Amino acid sequence: MTRHPTTFGPALAARLGASLADVDAELARRYPGDAGTRQPVHTVYVPADAVRAGTVRSWGDRALAALDEHAPSADALASALGLSPDVAGPVHDRVRAKLAAEPVEDLRIDFEDGYGRRSDAEEDEAALHAAGLVAAGTGAPFAGIRAKSMDAAVRDRGIRTLDVFLTALTAAGGLPDGLVLTLPKVTHAEQVAAMATLAGEFEKAHALDPGRLRFEVQIETTRAILGPDGRATVARFLDAGEGRVSALHYGTFDYSAACGVAPAHQSPDHPAADHAKAVMQTAVAGTGVRLSDGSTNVLPVGTGEQVGAAWRLHHDLVRRSLARAYYQGWDMHPGHLVSRYAAVYAFYREGLEAAAARLVAYTGGGVGGRMLDEPATARALAGYVLRGVDCGAVGAEEAARATGLTRGELEGLVMRPPDAPRNGSSPPRP
Repeated sequence: MTRHPTTFGPALAARLGASLADVDAELARRYPGDAGTRQPVHTVYVPADAVRAGTVRSWGDRALAALDEHAPSADALASALGLSPDVAGPVHDRVRAKLAAEPVEDLRIDFEDGYGRRSDAEEDEAALHAAGLVAAGTGAPFAGIRAKSMDAAVRDRGIRTLDVFLTALTAAGGLPDGLVLTLPKVTHAEQVAAMATLAGEFEKAHALDPGRLRFEVQIETTRAILGPDGRATVARFLDAGEGRVSALHYGTFDYSAACGVAPAHQSPDHPAADHAKAVMQTAVAGTGVRLSDGSTNVLPVGTGEQVGAAWRLHHDLVRRSLARAYYQGWDMHPGHLVSRYAAVYAFYREGLEAAAARLVAYTGGGVGGRMLDEPATARALAGYVLRGVDCGAVGAEEAARATGLTRGELEGLVMRPPDAPRNGSSPPRP
């Protein structure tokens, strides 16, 4: 290395490095970035007394029937949803294939609002039934339960339901991959800490690896966003969860009602919803904790005109969420699967060519271009392509041809630290 006159000696750099070592470690712990693993595009909500072994297949069949009746062709789907003619054909074909093969990506068996208050004996039996379904495989790659909250009035019942469900599931062969637990109506960080304690105690009792049980937190109360001290309460949930919080899910209707929004205007695109979701997004940025938007309660039922209007509303809400980096949402009716997958698939297919071209230029496979991307944007571009592949919008070979990158190389870009060298190589995935 060529020597140049300097003022600072190596001792100063060493002293500063030592003084910042704890900060470096804390930043690495708090902000590991995205894991690069699959995130479902939605959560399907089914009350515990209504779920059956064939529920996922039933939802797919009902969605296919709705597609056949109201949008049997690519042109009909494009007309109903306002899709570009360039993507309508592939989107229609892929939506049909998805509904036939994997109609639900994430199934949440509900013991909270959708289930209500039952006798202890009845809820115990329902929890055992849910455990049996999840143990046998629901047909969805992700599945689990939403128990009652940590509010005093229902806390004991919620804890018991979790216990019955998890104990039966463990006895049936162990906790499966893709298991998801959801904690609703959180208002205080101590409630998240209590859920983390339950998870830890269960792990110890069954000799499970520490951290095996993680859970989602639903943001359905205003106090989860802004506490009485004026601080963003949700930011405290991650520390309280001791690394077990996997995602934050926005609850459209409870949160809207808490804000005093009239029922006719309770929607994922209300300004109150946008504010809450922006705070959630900022709180988890870089942490690896994922986000999910809420749902619409406008169901695609009735006349063809009514179904088309509900589909268009849902499609537009999903596209809006995707543009705002909320890559998951909640669906409440089989008919929503059509508009969900159509919106998601169009989003990824419409942007594939441009994203791939930017990745090619970034990794050195192209010359010039109209965009000069930073490493952080390259991570986002690679994540975009991977999400499209994971949900079925884009074929794996199609993505590889477009980007010139293998899946491992795309995952390496997603997980690359900000100061990694800018070239075509990718670090191995941990």
